[in-house]
Amino acid sequence: MISSMTGYGSASRQVSLGGGVVADLQVECRAVNSRFLDLGFRLPDECRGAEPGLRELATQSLSRGKVEFRAAWRINSGSADSAKSNPHALGAINHDRLDALYALQEKAQDAFPNAQQLTIAEILRWPGIVSEPRGEEESWVAVTVEAGRAALKAVIESRHNEGKALVGVLTSITAKMRDIVNAIEPKVPEYVAQYQEKLTERLAEALAAQEQAKAGAELMERIRQEVVLYAVRIDVAEEFARLKTHLQAVDTALAGKGPVGKRLDFLMQELNREANTLSSKSVSEECTQAALELKLYIEQMREQVQNLE
Repeated sequence: MISSMTGYGSASRQVSLGGGVVADLQVECRAVNSRFLDLGFRLPDECRGAEPGLRELATQSLSRGKVEFRAAWRINSGSADSAKSNPHALGAINHDRLDALYALQEKAQDAFPNAQQLTIAEILRWPGIVSEPRGEEESWVAVTVEAGRAALKAVIESRHNEGKALVGVLTSITAKMRDIVNAIEPKVPEYVAQYQEKLTERLAEALAAQEQAKAGAELMERIRQEVVLYAVRIDVAEEFARLKTHLQAVDTALAGKGPVGKRLDFLMQELNREANTLSSKSVSEECTQAALELKLYIEQMREQVQNLE
């Protein structure tokens, strides 16, 4: 299935921190356009170990796009009741650090007798005094990868849905371009013949006054030869044939599966080249207008193709 490169997904999971405390973990996955697969991770320290697993999931599922995983967690509000009934849920006192802090305070007071003693709040905030429940590293990694897999699945589904919509837009544009080609192509020989006749008349009028009557037949033959050669140079049958071939290639790619963004981008360049050639060879107002409309549609398709994987 054809996919776009933009999408968003998120998933939430819970992690047990011990002592009845539970953390709510949320993992988000965002994807935007990029020429290649570019992965980024913004994870808290507890989830850092999950980065290799998330990277493997993304590389197996995606081929292009700038994809970023973000994770954040907070203590579950329901854990407050558990903390009331279980003092250890809020953390444990590190007695070694507490004794060291007490000894440090005694020495400081010997040097500064008038200094105030530390308050309970200051002691509890001192680094290393309270060991808060953090859970096991293996649990954090497993839960983060599980949530990341769910978020990535939502991104892929979002990309598929947008890709389906883009296919419809591009198909409608190719149909309009094909209508323009089919309407103008049968009229081109008539346009070329009319231009050839006008050119012959103008050349004959310009040179008639400078040539003798006996050379009139030779002059007209030379004029006709030059006009025929010029008509060959302005013939656009080949450009129309290539336009139709490229449009068919676009429709074939859109009807297929898998990444097609780079292939379609190349086809947009080829279509634009043929439209430019058609415009430069144009010998009628209708043909020029058709070339301009084709270039407009090609530019619209190019903008949409940039979003495809």
